Amino acid sequence: MQQPAKFDILCIGSVLWDVIGRCSQDMRQGSDMPGRITRLPGGVAMNIAMTLVRFGLTPSVLTAIGRDPEGDELITACQRLGVTTGMAYRSDDLPTDRYMAVEGANGLIAAIADAHSLEAAGDKILRPLTDGTLGSARAPFAGPIALDGNLTLTLLDDIARHPAFARADLRVAPASPGKAERLRPFLSASHGTLYVNLEEAGYLCQSTFTSSHTAAIAMIDRGAARVLVTDGGASATEARTGADPITLIPPRVQVARVTGAGDTFMAAHIAADLGGASRHDALKAALHAAATYVSGEPPL
Repeated sequence: MQQPAKFDILCIGSVLWDVIGRCSQDMRQGSDMPGRITRLPGGVAMNIAMTLVRFGLTPSVLTAIGRDPEGDELITACQRLGVTTGMAYRSDDLPTDRYMAVEGANGLIAAIADAHSLEAAGDKILRPLTDGTLGSARAPFAGPIALDGNLTLTLLDDIARHPAFARADLRVAPASPGKAERLRPFLSASHGTLYVNLEEAGYLCQSTFTSSHTAAIAMIDRGAARVLVTDGGASATEARTGADPITLIPPRVQVARVTGAGDTFMAAHIAADLGGASRHDALKAALHAAATYVSGEPPL
């Protein structure tokens, strides 16, 4: 069996092409404005992986990428960015996924995620963790895993309970507020660290929250082992079973971009955590990185 390339963390989920249109002026529904359109590697798992690279870590992605020209280009782009793709599932009949968003000076206007190939691939993307390449039910993988909510509810439920993941340091984030409820298996299984914003916490708890602190406590009460809840520029809270919550206020910055801010926060926190930072310092580092990112500067 061929040995996988060395890596520090697995990133499981969407790796696709991000097509982002940005305008420097405020926009509303129906606006037709000048701006810039870019195509870059993206997806929640890839955004986290790229940010982890900036913190000196080597991530490897478990995802579905088509054997089409767009997929070949994506593989090359990932490798150029320092993200290993040798264990990614390459499909002959599924196209490479895409995400399209429009942003104005007033934030995200609209977005569409076409991640149907990832959903269709199902548990094929997890084979290295169950077939003995990296682990199996009898010898579970014991390293860190960043997991995004673009997977199906069935697959996420399986990951939350499967013995092959029992020893993994799972870090889980929804792909969008609309998919937040897919993370409910990790509440009932009390497994993993959940990274959500205030709206996503509300979906998970079927409630409405006015602060990250109250949302984090509610998620712990519902069974979560550990959570990080963000509330834009207002606050962020880290909470875990058996310890007092920690709430900090992010630095104030001029917002220049939005897409990817949550992924940057999560990646920065993981990097600080794995580096041995205290709970307070890890949260502070994540907030600083996210604030720097939304201001338009690199997160380091």
